[in-house]
Amino acid sequence: MTAETLTVDLGTETGPFHGGASGTLYGLYGDGVPSRAVVEGMYVRTVTTKAQDGVQHPGADALEILPSFVASGGKDVYVYTTDFHRGFPYEWPGATGEERLAGHLEIVRRQVRQARTLGALASHLVWVPFNEPEGNMFGTGEWSHDGVSWRTEPGPFFSAWTRAYRLIKEIDPGARVAGPNTSILYPEVRGFLEFARDHDVLPDVVTWHELSSPDEVRTKVAEYRAMERELGIGPLPVNLNEYAHNYHLSVPGQMIQWIAAVEESKVDADMAYWNIAGNLNDSAVEANKANGQWWLFNAYGQMSGTTVRVTAPHPNVQYTLQGVATLDRDKRQARVLFGGAGGAADLVVEGVDAEVFGTRVHLRLQEIPWTGQVGASAQPLRLRDLELPVTAGRVTLALTGLDEMSAYQLIISPGGNGAVPLAPSTGWRATYEAEDALYTGGGYSRNGPEGSPSAVDRFATSGGYHVGGLRTGSDGVLAFDVEVPQDGTYDIRVFANSYNRADLVRESGPTNVFLRVDGEDPRELLLPLGYKWAVWGHADTRAELTRGPHRITLAAQDPDLGETEGDAVIDRLDLALRDERQVDVYEAEFAALGSGARVDCAYRGASGPGAVVLPRGGTVTFWAHAADDGEATVTVDLLGPGEGLLTVNGEEIGPAVRGPVPLFLAGGVNKVTVTGTSERLVVDRLTVGPSRGLLPTTAYPAQEGTLTGAAKVTAYSRATGGKAVDGVGAGPANALTLTVTAAHAGRHALTIRYSNGEQAPATHYNPDPICRHADICVNGAAPHRALFPTTFHFNDFRHLTVPVTLDEGTNTVTLTADELPDFDGDTRNPHGQRSPYAPVIDRITVTPLAAHP
Repeated sequence: MTAETLTVDLGTETGPFHGGASGTLYGLYGDGVPSRAVVEGMYVRTVTTKAQDGVQHPGADALEILPSFVASGGKDVYVYTTDFHRGFPYEWPGATGEERLAGHLEIVRRQVRQARTLGALASHLVWVPFNEPEGNMFGTGEWSHDGVSWRTEPGPFFSAWTRAYRLIKEIDPGARVAGPNTSILYPEVRGFLEFARDHDVLPDVVTWHELSSPDEVRTKVAEYRAMERELGIGPLPVNLNEYAHNYHLSVPGQMIQWIAAVEESKVDADMAYWNIAGNLNDSAVEANKANGQWWLFNAYGQMSGTTVRVTAPHPNVQYTLQGVATLDRDKRQARVLFGGAGGAADLVVEGVDAEVFGTRVHLRLQEIPWTGQVGASAQPLRLRDLELPVTAGRVTLALTGLDEMSAYQLIISPGGNGAVPLAPSTGWRATYEAEDALYTGGGYSRNGPEGSPSAVDRFATSGGYHVGGLRTGSDGVLAFDVEVPQDGTYDIRVFANSYNRADLVRESGPTNVFLRVDGEDPRELLLPLGYKWAVWGHADTRAELTRGPHRITLAAQDPDLGETEGDAVIDRLDLALRDERQVDVYEAEFAALGSGARVDCAYRGASGPGAVVLPRGGTVTFWAHAADDGEATVTVDLLGPGEGLLTVNGEEIGPAVRGPVPLFLAGGVNKVTVTGTSERLVVDRLTVGPSRGLLPTTAYPAQEGTLTGAAKVTAYSRATGGKAVDGVGAGPANALTLTVTAAHAGRHALTIRYSNGEQAPATHYNPDPICRHADICVNGAAPHRALFPTTFHFNDFRHLTVPVTLDEGTNTVTLTADELPDFDGDTRNPHGQRSPYAPVIDRITVTPLAAHP
């Protein structure tokens, strides 16, 4: 097959980089879920969420997420005032349409008044009085205002819009109002805009949903801009505040197609909420980990300068190779994000300005693979690092073996400065589909097809099919015949899923299966739980393999280890050759720069194509991955003299020293920043390697703590030692207190192994897991509140780290909880959506954040 061509023209600029595709609907549950590092590192620009104290879903209350979102760099929070109500269509109370509307307007009044108490933060709010009015409050259904669609009789909706708009502006003249928030850009929106223009109630932001395809994004935004010109209004900001489907979300190769269309249209857009709140629409895993989609948005958010023209082989056609590109002349850097098709392609970069890049360019090519909705991902893979001459302003990079589920990033910098190309960050890799593997025994099922272009409501699945049969009582064995090119250590990754509410899973928790290589070396794998079937994560292990063929089996029974409890489906098995000597490298010139930091490509012998020069107060920020919570060996490579300050996840560590230092990193995403404290500091790169065991770490089983009130030790088979502490909360009398010791006073990581399977009854397709919280009190000081996301089952344990200050010697750590009130401090959620309990606590591990000076 002939390779297709994606052309990037650096000589044709299309406007300032906007970054608007990184919005989220219901993506934030509360402060800490997801973590601030995850929110900031995804460069989330806009959030659409429910009205404060609404009962549509648990969490995601507008005024509660607002402060931490703004602190994480967020721009605007769009408030769905209608999501104060239960149900969908919205169940707004009242015997008549006027009663219903009057009651809803009182809710709007209370919301805006409450927001005014937040001072300057309220300027980040955008009020959405009605959501999908044609199918809800002003449609033809049971819960309609008058049983007539506004599309055929617009008067009642226009009147309601006017009353809501003027009410909001009366309470807060500076407030912004968004609408009409239709499910698509109907032709009737033109009449709405004409009415709003003539009655001085034009929305400050025009919103609609684009639950269609990327090609419709470009088409409909252009159609809307034509309406504006015809009506003599605007141009107004636009937010497509629901976009993409289950089949697209979590898949970098799908989402880059949406990102390219949104960025080209220079609008904001929020990913749709089909599943659970607080995971950035299937971007975040647990509280602080990232999947492949997160890393795509991390790369997108670090684009800068101006966008440039990208010509795809099939312009504006979904499910084909698409891309977005930027040129930053000040950084002397161009970036291209692309993907959406497998196989081969030629990436042609034209208009390469010799004044910016010279006559030779340095190219860094990375892959951002799909890792599933709930499967954590490391940073993007380095595929190629090379230099090429520029010929007549053009460079061509021939690509083979593209994966349609992956996205790719190419970073272009000046070459010819002696940079030593780095080897690929991973060696040989192969994927084996479960539906192609050999299954023996009973209970087999080949399930699918799952998500596809003709079934976008279903989840993306590798190869479209998956295999069931490994469940309680089964004798099934799934055998993968593999062949590896050399002796070595191989990472084995099993993509799998267990639905947390399935009959055989509900009682036991995560499904266990047994893996063997060539019938030997048995080990138990706990497969990931999800909120529905075909929600993919992965279970990982390693094995020493000799060159040649092998058989890797997954079995429901093992003569040495036991039997499967639960019910699982398997999607695929991945193998990758592991380099045990490898450290993770993050180049400063590719990192996020601030406060006058600049890229300098004149440093011969630098790790990559350049280095970063920090003035006093200048910053370079790296988004560094750690597989687990704990010690890592971190090195900031500096060139020449100068001084700087190192911070990790907002915690000041101390001077940026030369040479490796042991630091505590949180499992998942870590924000590592170097700030210049001298007139000049040159940063080459950051490296992260494995622990050297230099930070003292002590684990304290919760069952050995002091329990008061209803707190009790309970059996959980997946807890450490088979027991954990339950019943903490429902008032401060029910508490867990542990006595911990610290060799030195200072900041420490409190890593809590916990479980949380609480889930509220839902009114429609969204599962509604509840985040529990704990108030953590150290040595009697004011408590710190930590939010714990779902683990999908009380017998499935995860980790969450909370930084605390400990005294030298003995310290007491007490955990309590109670039901949190509504914003007014008096009323309570009537649907059990605010849990009074802390999570089940298994153990707490204490580690210094850094070595004692």
